[in-house]
Amino acid sequence: MADRSPTSNPASPAGGRLRLHAPLLDWLRLALSQYVTNGLSVAVGLVLIVLGVYALDGLSAASAASVGVLVASLPDVPSPKRRKFMQMLPAPALGAPLFLAVQLVQQQPLELGLVLVPGTFLAFMGMAWGKRGGPISFSLMFSMLFSMATPPGHPDQALMRTGWFLAGGALYLVYAVLTAHLLNTRYRVQLLADCLLGLASLLRTQARRFDPQTDSPAAQQALLADVLRQQAALADLLQSTRDVVLESPTKPHRQRLAGMLLAVLEARDHLLACELDLDALSRHDDGQWLPALEQSLLALAASLEALATSLLLGRTPQPVADLRPALARLQAAGAAASEQPGTGALLGSLTDRIGHINDETVKMAALARGDVRPELANVRSSWQLFVSPTLWSWKPLLGQLSWYAPTLRHALRAALAIGVGYTVSLHLPWASHKYWILITIAVVLRANLAQTVERRNARVGGTLLGCVLVMLILSAHPEPMALLLFVALGTAISHAFAIKRYLFTAIAATVSGMLQAHLLMGGISPGFALAERLADTLLGAVLAWALSYVLPSWERRQIPGLVQRTLAAQARHARLALALGQARQPDLDWRLARREAYDSLSALVQATGRVLAEPRSVRPPLEPLEALQARSYQLLAQLTAIKSLLMLRRGQLDMDEAQPALALAAQRIDHALISPGLPAAGAAPPAAGPAQAVDSALMPAPEQLPDNLTPALLRRLGLACDMAGELRLAAARVQTPTGPLHD
Repeated sequence: MADRSPTSNPASPAGGRLRLHAPLLDWLRLALSQYVTNGLSVAVGLVLIVLGVYALDGLSAASAASVGVLVASLPDVPSPKRRKFMQMLPAPALGAPLFLAVQLVQQQPLELGLVLVPGTFLAFMGMAWGKRGGPISFSLMFSMLFSMATPPGHPDQALMRTGWFLAGGALYLVYAVLTAHLLNTRYRVQLLADCLLGLASLLRTQARRFDPQTDSPAAQQALLADVLRQQAALADLLQSTRDVVLESPTKPHRQRLAGMLLAVLEARDHLLACELDLDALSRHDDGQWLPALEQSLLALAASLEALATSLLLGRTPQPVADLRPALARLQAAGAAASEQPGTGALLGSLTDRIGHINDETVKMAALARGDVRPELANVRSSWQLFVSPTLWSWKPLLGQLSWYAPTLRHALRAALAIGVGYTVSLHLPWASHKYWILITIAVVLRANLAQTVERRNARVGGTLLGCVLVMLILSAHPEPMALLLFVALGTAISHAFAIKRYLFTAIAATVSGMLQAHLLMGGISPGFALAERLADTLLGAVLAWALSYVLPSWERRQIPGLVQRTLAAQARHARLALALGQARQPDLDWRLARREAYDSLSALVQATGRVLAEPRSVRPPLEPLEALQARSYQLLAQLTAIKSLLMLRRGQLDMDEAQPALALAAQRIDHALISPGLPAAGAAPPAAGPAQAVDSALMPAPEQLPDNLTPALLRRLGLACDMAGELRLAAARVQTPTGPLHD
């Protein structure tokens, strides 16, 4: 019997495994992540600034300054050092006038409403700047809403509070810039470790596709959907990591991390290419080889997880066990023992791809240890091209001023919701804390229905638990300084888990927000009845959810633009990937095109996930949309396989024959994806299932034709052209109107 095990101890990862159960190990990694580090940094800044102001001018000044710190801290996330101050400045600079305006009209209900409604519209228009604009928007909202929590006073008191608000915000800006420089090295490591864990999770999901027990079409389709979602999440995380890790890679340790990030990108590509032959091999395999391939992927996932843990703990990782010899033995055993023609070739193709993932994993560990030098010629000189823009520009805002623009409609919807919530709060028997309803509306109401529903549920549950904690804290009658520490702790937790675990954010935000309001009231007995707080939260959540149907931005309107972006990105990526066959062709443009191909497809996958929460009457056709995503990833996989042949096995290609074929394929794909007009909507749709199988007679394994892989290249070029045609057909069916859309 052939040795089918890829390694004698496939679960032995780099650096050794911590002797903890998997859930505890996951929590340890989360505790060591950039999310928690960033949250603790915010809490330390809050405590230092508030204690300093408290020593200068007492509790009232410290409470107002803490609001300024809170407002300034929302945009403080792991990000590049350059222009950090300018990235955060809009929050306190624009929040201060709103804070003052609310202070001045606090006792005049009509005037206060006239400040809140247009202020909300302006705040939510900040969403036009995407990820950078979101925290700014919430900063402006909290500037107004926490200003409502202060006791009414004279204009002189309002000016004094606003002055301390600005002082707190300004001091935090300086603190944030300093800590961004101090923590930059740590953030680089943590973000890269998060990418390694994301890739490991993707490897584990892909390994499940090799499990013979999941070979039914329904199970494979569900796993493919999981792969698409994880690929989209990883693409989003990779861009955040590029912004920090690729910034000024001038020092040796920065270059090692940048080299590891490039290896992650290459490993992701090779994993994607595994889709090409998996379906064909699963039809021929009788349970002999797929389990061994599954164990190989699981072993690599364990190695990546251990490498990430070593980075987070600051340890030097051990070298990764090289699976290449075991994979070569598996490949040879498969070729010798296979009774069906072509099975050996398919097995050889898959083992070769897993071998490339192994090579990149081994390379990552070697780079982390400093055993090899990274190859960063293009990235070192052109890193600015790979990171997100940091300059503020009016262009994103101007692009959202049309009636159907999602940001404009969301801003109008939010302003209406705040207006309705404020009006309702004026007529409630417990109207003394009307800002509670408004805070709930602000944090629950999102740009799309799916996220609104998710936030609604988490907010209600988190508020219930948070209220219980607040009642326990206040029942002990703590000193004001102790309350400030609780506010700081709650701020840290809510800041840290805003993306990863929003329920924790809701709990911590309830604690810090209610204690913050208690301090702003001067420590007066707040009467924070549990029933009252819950009633406000439930009312605010219901209003936010109900008004999310007003001026909706259904995904059906956004998807055609996302589809066009995906097609254009796929076409450009194909054109540049096939141009890699030219002698001395630089790969910088191709790397940028690959990033856009993944990012555009990630946006489409995420939009498709949000569609499922929308009413059926406004959903786009899901079957062709899923087919489009599947074919897009399969085209990327096919191009990855072609790129591997061009760059790793160039010596086995007849380039005189390959060059014209590459140029013709690029022309055909370009014509299929971006030519004017769409195919007939009545054409047969492509299935959204696994990738098209490769003809084993025309796709020999590398060991079978060591001197000429040109036929394999030509076959892949033909399949890539066919997939481009199927992708265009799926796009045509997605964009064909299926009925009126009333909004």
